[in-house]
Amino acid sequence: MATRSYGQYCGLTTAVELIGERWAMLIVRDLLVGPRRYTDLKQGLPKIPTNILSTRLKELQEGGVVRRAPLYRTGLVYELTPYGQELEPIVLALGRWGFAKMGDPGPDDIVTADSLTMALRTAFQPVVAASVPPADYELHVGDVTLRVQVDGEELRIAQLAPPAPPIGGALPTGEAEIVIVAGPGIRHVVSGELTPAEAIDQDVLAVVRGDASLIDRFAATFHIDPMIAAAQAAA
Repeated sequence: MATRSYGQYCGLTTAVELIGERWAMLIVRDLLVGPRRYTDLKQGLPKIPTNILSTRLKELQEGGVVRRAPLYRTGLVYELTPYGQELEPIVLALGRWGFAKMGDPGPDDIVTADSLTMALRTAFQPVVAASVPPADYELHVGDVTLRVQVDGEELRIAQLAPPAPPIGGALPTGEAEIVIVAGPGIRHVVSGELTPAEAIDQDVLAVVRGDASLIDRFAATFHIDPMIAAAQAAA
């Protein structure tokens, strides 16, 4: 656990001592996508100093949140323990809560494959997805490309670019039904501030191949209403 103690006896205090140190939650976020080597974590968090990454991983291991595991042909990887996996709904809820205050990106802000993957998982509406036919999307945001497949309440996301860490499952075959290219402004579609048609007209996103009508299904399937998210977090 972190060396800093708040000296109070309650569950929230223990939680903050476990994952409240700077960078700890982002390490957890990336490990929720899948096991990662040390170099994968450093690549996904390029601004974290190497000594801090090592320290946080050690603290998370001592707290029972993360463990090291051998993986065939890749050496050791870091992965969440079952206790650490229990953080997923908490991380998704925090993502929805923070979405309302994101604002526009700063000049040095980046989108990584793991952050975009978790953003999509945060915005995913399984009830809506179950009410529409399956869909297969390819999403480009900056240097990141994801294959996003929705089948009922099941969501599968595969990293196409940058090249995925060599510890994931098999990549999807064939072509996606629609290829979407967007910038960070896609959040205005996710929030409902822009309709897909308005986003296309304003060059927030573009459909470069495939069935353009699927963009409306994408916007309905991946949606966060900032007001509702804030109210749910406060409830």
